[in-house]
Amino acid sequence: MADRTLRGQLPGLGLLLGIGVTAQAVAATVGGNALVLAILAGVAIGNALGTPAWAAPGVRNHSLFLETGIVLLGASIAIDDLIGAGPRVLGLVVATVAFSLVLVEAIARGAFGLRERTASLLAAGTSICGVSAVAAVGQVIDARGDQLTYAAATIVLFDAMTLAVYPALGGLLGLGPREFGVWAGLSMFSTGPVAAAGFAHSPEAGQWATVTKLARNTLLGGVVVAYSLAYATRKANDPGVKRLWLQFPKFLVGFLLVALIANSGALTAASIDAIGRVSEWLFVLAFVGLGLEIRPTRMRESGLAPVAIVLCAFCLISGATLLAVRTVL
Repeated sequence: MADRTLRGQLPGLGLLLGIGVTAQAVAATVGGNALVLAILAGVAIGNALGTPAWAAPGVRNHSLFLETGIVLLGASIAIDDLIGAGPRVLGLVVATVAFSLVLVEAIARGAFGLRERTASLLAAGTSICGVSAVAAVGQVIDARGDQLTYAAATIVLFDAMTLAVYPALGGLLGLGPREFGVWAGLSMFSTGPVAAAGFAHSPEAGQWATVTKLARNTLLGGVVVAYSLAYATRKANDPGVKRLWLQFPKFLVGFLLVALIANSGALTAASIDAIGRVSEWLFVLAFVGLGLEIRPTRMRESGLAPVAIVLCAFCLISGATLLAVRTVL
């Protein structure tokens, strides 16, 4: 029987923390995404040595860390920025997210025959906020660790590519600061690369890119709820209200509460930044735990399909949003 006492879980928690600290240090020194490095380190150690029996009770907490990290992620939602973006930008945000979700799901399932959970993870990461969305949706659809790894690694690959290419494209296409910022905020995946690409163009573009991307991020809760209900409904022909509530991701209630508290003025900017850092660390610990449970033989099923799917979808999304920005703004 698993040891549920704190003393019994401390060794495993220490293992997660040790690997997580190393992943963060490497990311800060050499570069790269700390979450992807964390999960890769977990995979390497888990497959080389296995998860020691003395560490197993603590390692199993990775699911709790992931849910808690998502709850605290609500503090990063800025409703004032969302309203300040204006109705046209908000309309583009909602339309882009809906279009991206449907497009990636259709390409993944129809053209590549990819399993539904991997398709949903790619759709979430492409449409909302990168790796954070992959983790949040993966938690409610019972995605396997290898599926999360492939989806997260694919998103990070495109983050790096777009960060290198977008600033140059802005100049070649003759986009003004507002146009480029909104375009980057609509079509790139993760918040960090979006802001970096925007400010590489100009300070004004950086502000528009960040505001537009944060507006996309606010839709995370709704998309996670939609996926949760969709997958819960598939488990039974008539799930009923009670079954849907049992399947509903309760941590999203915490996500919404934290977002409301953060936007009520009850928290200082320093407190919100601190909460964000705690959330980032919880994600790192969660991804280490996921990595320790992954066996790469399962990942061979997908091959290079995730990269091909996201590439096809990204080209269509980037082109469509560029046309929309030039038409609407």
